[in-house]
Amino acid sequence: MQTIALDDYSIFVGSSWEALQQLIDDKGYTKIAIIVDENTKKYCLPILEANVSFPFELIEVPAGEQHKHIQTCQLIWQKMMEAKLSRSALTINLGGGVIGDMGGFCARTFKRGMDFIQIPTTLLSQVDASIGGKLGIDFLQVKNSVGVFSNPQAVIVDPVFLDTLSPEELRSGFAEVIKHSLIADHAEWQKIKQIDDLAKVDWPAIILPSIQIKRKVVEADPFERGLRKALNFGHTIGHALEGWALETDRRLLHGEAIAIGMVCESYLSKQQGLLDDAGLQEMLDFIKRTYPHWEIPLDKLDIFIQLMKNDKKNEGAEINFSFLPKLGDVKVNQTANEKQIEESLVFYNQLSQVW
Repeated sequence: MQTIALDDYSIFVGSSWEALQQLIDDKGYTKIAIIVDENTKKYCLPILEANVSFPFELIEVPAGEQHKHIQTCQLIWQKMMEAKLSRSALTINLGGGVIGDMGGFCARTFKRGMDFIQIPTTLLSQVDASIGGKLGIDFLQVKNSVGVFSNPQAVIVDPVFLDTLSPEELRSGFAEVIKHSLIADHAEWQKIKQIDDLAKVDWPAIILPSIQIKRKVVEADPFERGLRKALNFGHTIGHALEGWALETDRRLLHGEAIAIGMVCESYLSKQQGLLDDAGLQEMLDFIKRTYPHWEIPLDKLDIFIQLMKNDKKNEGAEINFSFLPKLGDVKVNQTANEKQIEESLVFYNQLSQVW
């Protein structure tokens, strides 16, 4: 086990069950609730129960980003009320980014706030979503548009949970690992771009440096006023596509959407005179062999633009981006107009001919 200490909580990476049990024993919580979905109840809860011992109330919610909304929060709050949880209780979020974001939001708003612990069970949540204290839900197709900043008591990152994931979910989470290296660590990018089979990856060796990148950024800018916007590379366009797809039958996982966003926003970086041709091609070659192509419906451009305009990072009327001046570096608070954004979507679609 390795411990990454932040100002007011720690991230435990590896088999961390003794640390979790000790924290719970030391705090003396009046009650403990564990939030799961049907998948983590079946595949992940037995792992937790085999390694720690304490009584808990189980709160189950439906799985999927399409359920990350206020109605599911009402279900969670109702279950918390029925379990007679107080501010002296603890919520443990056992799941991916949806459970972590929504469960933490419900914990910090129920009776004006109880403690919570994140136990991320997906690659995406282990390297990204569980770290940095961003909590919240989607609203009106806009991702994470209602929420708060609040840190957990601890984050327990155990790679054993990755064995429960489908190849598609593993690949989805890998997009955030790629993003971290592209914005902050050229040497790590050089290692990652050699990966050609996710089934053979030594995940602990990949997870730890990715978490360290996220930690450095969120510690420097906990409330996303400057540098932390770097973590949104690929997300301005990616979130718009993902938000639209949630309301359709065109399945698009978060990481798949972010991969598209990284392609489009790297193209915009080049068009803005930042990223050179070689850098763009190097990134494209890796994305093309790692992710499937997903045709962007350009007739929905007005919807995508409106979703981007509602992005919480924006200042004034301009759509805010983080662009790459080179692979391993980033510039925040960049802008592009609607015509340029459309050109980037067309560029991505045309890649289907060589994907």
